[in-house]
Amino acid sequence: MAVTVLWSVAAPTPAQAINSPSDDFQVPFACGESWEGSTRSSHSPSSLAIDWNSAGDDLGRLVVASAPGVVESVIDLGGSSYGLYVVIDHGADWTTLHAHLLSALVVAGQRVDQGQVIGQVGSSGGSSGPHLHYEQRLDRSDQHARFDGIDFAYNSWITSRNCADVPVVGDWNGDRRTDVGAFSRRSTGSVFRKRLPGGAQRIVAFGQTTDQPLVGDWNGDGQFEPGVWRQATQRFVLSRPRREPRRFTFGKPLATAVAGDWDGDGRWDVGTFEAATTTFSLRYAGGALSTKTFGSVGSLPITGDWDGDRRWGVGTFNPAQGRFRLDLGGGLTKKILFGTARSLPVVGHWNADAVSDVGVWGTKSGIFSQRLGPNRTRTVQFGHAR
Repeated sequence: MAVTVLWSVAAPTPAQAINSPSDDFQVPFACGESWEGSTRSSHSPSSLAIDWNSAGDDLGRLVVASAPGVVESVIDLGGSSYGLYVVIDHGADWTTLHAHLLSALVVAGQRVDQGQVIGQVGSSGGSSGPHLHYEQRLDRSDQHARFDGIDFAYNSWITSRNCADVPVVGDWNGDRRTDVGAFSRRSTGSVFRKRLPGGAQRIVAFGQTTDQPLVGDWNGDGQFEPGVWRQATQRFVLSRPRREPRRFTFGKPLATAVAGDWDGDGRWDVGTFEAATTTFSLRYAGGALSTKTFGSVGSLPITGDWDGDRRWGVGTFNPAQGRFRLDLGGGLTKKILFGTARSLPVVGHWNADAVSDVGVWGTKSGIFSQRLGPNRTRTVQFGHAR
């Protein structure tokens, strides 16, 4: 992959709205999975809705977001109609509806990324068996479903291409400078692609396609290794060189994973962020726990060493406003405008100093923008744009 490094004096301009046209939609299941999408003339509320089934037992199978957006509603009608269902607002009057769920793994107002787990296939409401009822709507009216820019042929099988990259950053070679990378979902699993200084790549197969990626210096040797969190089971799996991965359970289903060195001992720890309560739960190596309420339900969690004391703190990124908000402790916060509604946040030591800097990855451009100061930005292109 070609890599370019550019210098700029202007940060990305904030955007106020998500704009996801129908050509952005992907099948609401993990990369590489095959599902049959059926309908009938009497299908309620429209024959344009899809009932999804696979070749096996579908109960509990993971449902993922077709495109980035904001969760509009999570509603449980009990034993009637849609049962438990989730509606996601993708902007420009487009929404998707996911019904008859066994569980919902998101909350109203939460920002979700393409390919992010949002629930599990069930048989709630007026359902005769496990399946996912799915609708693509424009201005509340069902539309002919499109996936990967192509009209879906109803009553046929399709293989999911919901394989979006997720940005990751870390010190891959121990030089105390943060490098860029990507968590790439593939039909056979997932890989972490690390960009080394000079542009070479190191590829590490690790994790499943529906995992949430995270990286950290788990053993204190100065080099970052892959990790993942499995939301449905709250299971962390952390890579260890020449040893079996470390596995343990932590967190709650309606959460997002984070990582950082909470106590400054050089070994990274894990934690979670619950959007519904805006609560960070930080787990220390010995099992101790601390909590911090910070941010808003529609913000994405970040962590960083904001003052150079080697202890990582929390923060958030609000894509709709293009704004970072950092918790400096003692009731003090710092706000930084940087990024757009199409950005995902990253944090690193871009200058090899002790203080963490913010940055973003553009989902449409595949470009990392690293903020080096109020008027200085470095950009690196890496990862597959969507």
